[in-house]
Amino acid sequence: MAKNISNKKPLTVNLRSKACNATKSRQKPNLQKKTINGKTVLITAREAKKLA
Repeated sequence: MAKNISNKKPLTVNLRSKACNATKSRQKPNLQKKTINGKTVLITAREAKKLA
């Protein structure tokens, strides 16, 4: 199993309608499996882009 080395957490926000009703919403980080030095790790797409 791939080890998660990223410290990113889901972003939690309230979606507001015109009537100001609040609905909870979560945006999860875009985790990708990448092999670094022979080990499979989970990193975000932004971190993978910086490594390439």
